[in-house]
Amino acid sequence: MILDKQIEEKILKMQDLQSPPEDETLRQYYFIGKCREYVNMLKDELKRTPTADVVTFGCQMNARDSEKIIGILEKMGFEIIEDENADFVIYNTCTVRENANLKVYGRLGSLKKMKQKNPHKIIALCGCMMQEQEVIEKIRSSYKFVNIVFGTHNIFKFAQLVYEQFKSQSMIIDIWKDTDKIVENLPSERKYSFKAGVNIMFGCNNFCSYCIVPYVRGRERSRKPEDIIKEIENLAKDGVVEIMLLGQNVNSYGKNLENPISFAQLLTMVEKVDGIERIRFMTSHPKDLSDDLIEVMKNSKKICNHLHLPVQSGSSRLLKDMNRHYDKETYLALADKIKKEIPDISLTTDIIVGYPGETEQDFLDTMDVVEKVRYDSAFTFIYSKRTGTPAAKRDDQIPEDVIKDRFNRLLKSVQEISAQNAGRFEGMTVKVLVEDVNEKDSSLVTGRMSNNMLVHFEGCKELIGSIVDVKLNECCGFYYMGQMV
Repeated sequence: MILDKQIEEKILKMQDLQSPPEDETLRQYYFIGKCREYVNMLKDELKRTPTADVVTFGCQMNARDSEKIIGILEKMGFEIIEDENADFVIYNTCTVRENANLKVYGRLGSLKKMKQKNPHKIIALCGCMMQEQEVIEKIRSSYKFVNIVFGTHNIFKFAQLVYEQFKSQSMIIDIWKDTDKIVENLPSERKYSFKAGVNIMFGCNNFCSYCIVPYVRGRERSRKPEDIIKEIENLAKDGVVEIMLLGQNVNSYGKNLENPISFAQLLTMVEKVDGIERIRFMTSHPKDLSDDLIEVMKNSKKICNHLHLPVQSGSSRLLKDMNRHYDKETYLALADKIKKEIPDISLTTDIIVGYPGETEQDFLDTMDVVEKVRYDSAFTFIYSKRTGTPAAKRDDQIPEDVIKDRFNRLLKSVQEISAQNAGRFEGMTVKVLVEDVNEKDSSLVTGRMSNNMLVHFEGCKELIGSIVDVKLNECCGFYYMGQMV
């Protein structure tokens, strides 16, 4: 890749310096070069290339961060593998739900045993979970074998933190409470050659009463549009045909820039990039979804016919308590407007069951929204109490048996509607982006329609990354069997 060659040239240039430069991007290239020296010494000692494994928990924002970490590790000289027996293991953590934290603690116990067998093993923890003070204190006291701990705001410092650990051989903890800094042009290694995630903003200003994200990801910071477009142009030159624009609330993109720009305007700019065939984005907050955005989507030839529009609850009373800034009627009117302007749109959503104080009528209001909007799919969650959020302090938490009953009723309704919706494309010929060889039948390939639905059809691995015409012969619930035409 051209970009890889440019990065390598910068790393080599930094090796001639006696001290790190002030420019943050070049500073990290300097530390990548310094880490490379240590990795080469380790390679000589082990008589093999040192290995690294990055384990990602949580959302697509975390997945994108992991690609950056992997890119930096590769430049240091590590071989990337998917095995926690690796010489360097990084857990990129999530903390949206409590069980995510418990999962990390459980797996750290296994890493401790591995480290006892491999004295060279380095263990790093990063991501949202690390922004919680009680987590840091627990790691200090109970997991002293962990080598590096950092959070969501200073991921760009990863190379520098690794260098400090190589030098000191002591636990490095570097947690920032917040930041307004965005560091561009660091190495990144994509999981797929033909599609990529692109951060357009970081953080969140919404402070929904159940959500810990604003506390661990910080306030909203938008990237400059010219930096976003440059990144997308480079991705297109490298063979990427589909991009996913990422942000906690993409609809509020650009408000804090020196020269404000709307998300709808950014999408118009992205559409003009040659080589990009498909544009996706997430996540959209209903309160900020503008008529301009609907119009851009309606007229676009590249934006996919899929919109993820989290409702969380159908109860206006609970939505107010959740600090969502819309009510049931407003949300339904927005969904109707979107469907009227873009008739073939696929709407998906997030729904929380068991929010504190939820009554049976509140739940029935949620069921009513599901039945009226008729989502193509929905991510349904049982409310998870997160320490530090307003909802966690409530004394009207819902009994577990009530929550489970409501959750099962909601899931049944969502699945029935989704199955009914899925069949509406049967017999049609649609564009499909081929993503992989089918894992159950190697004579088939698996691709994704514009609305995000999967299609399996006969094909070879050479089709991966191509957009092809496929006739949808049979709907099998939540996927299609098709035939390339």
